[in-house]
Amino acid sequence: MTRRVALTCGDPNGIGPEIALKALAALEDDGSIGLTLFGPREAFLGAARNLGFVDLLERTPLRCVGKLEPGAFQPGTVSAAAGASAVASATAAIEACISGEFDAVVAGPHHETAIAQAGISFSGYPSLVARVCGQSEHSVFMLLVGGGLRIVHATLHESVATALSRITPDLVVAATEAGLRACRAMGIGQPKVALFGINPHASEGRLFGPEDEERVVPAAQMLRARGVDVTGPLGADVLLADRKHDLYVAMLHDQGHIPVKLLAPQAASAISIGAGVLLASTGHGSAMDIAGQGTARPDALLRSLRLVGGICRPAEAR
Repeated sequence: MTRRVALTCGDPNGIGPEIALKALAALEDDGSIGLTLFGPREAFLGAARNLGFVDLLERTPLRCVGKLEPGAFQPGTVSAAAGASAVASATAAIEACISGEFDAVVAGPHHETAIAQAGISFSGYPSLVARVCGQSEHSVFMLLVGGGLRIVHATLHESVATALSRITPDLVVAATEAGLRACRAMGIGQPKVALFGINPHASEGRLFGPEDEERVVPAAQMLRARGVDVTGPLGADVLLADRKHDLYVAMLHDQGHIPVKLLAPQAASAISIGAGVLLASTGHGSAMDIAGQGTARPDALLRSLRLVGGICRPAEAR
């Protein structure tokens, strides 16, 4: 069965158009994934000319959204116009997926400063998916996959102080259950789960604070009562040293991002889970320093495309 995937440009002034076309070329003979590009034609055409892929672009379905005004397509430049374009193309792809036109969205790398310059509230693709789907931003989570790890984040792009104020047993349970559904969609029937502690050594009782005992321990108890095979909370360092679990739950952004990016540099996939749309993106940014040079590698984008292609159906990853 061919998976219908909407592939967005990401920031048009970054490496998104280039790696999208390189991924398209790599998958052209793969009948399991049918790709439609979403983004400004001028960005894709500029990359296609640079790579010698104009013919490939012409025979690929393209939804021209996030159009750039003349002069706004400048590879390597951070701009409000490019930031707005990235959000527009992703939003259109998510909406098309909601309507049933596509089975999944794979979004190109965005640039958060460019989006902020456009005056758009944005804290990563999970928040955008939630907003377009009409859900609370705190109901959609990021699952990083790479280096043999699957790590779902209870909190994401926010200050540590704000994240700590939001961590509750219910939030940890919600993040874990979204991660469990995604694992099952990947073919892991009975995932083993590990909860990272908030404080060092998961607070060593209450020696380093009451947060783990008051917020993560009750979550673990709730999950066990629901039949989940769960360990923790324990220190993230101890759990990652053992590597015995199918799914890890990080309480804070860096707890989850550092190990995945250490083990899978520039090759991780980020999945937005917990919504009615399956969206994956690269675990790296828009690489403005090499944009337009033709040297960007599509490895992470290809991994994301193959990852969503291997998930049975979107509903199982919600």
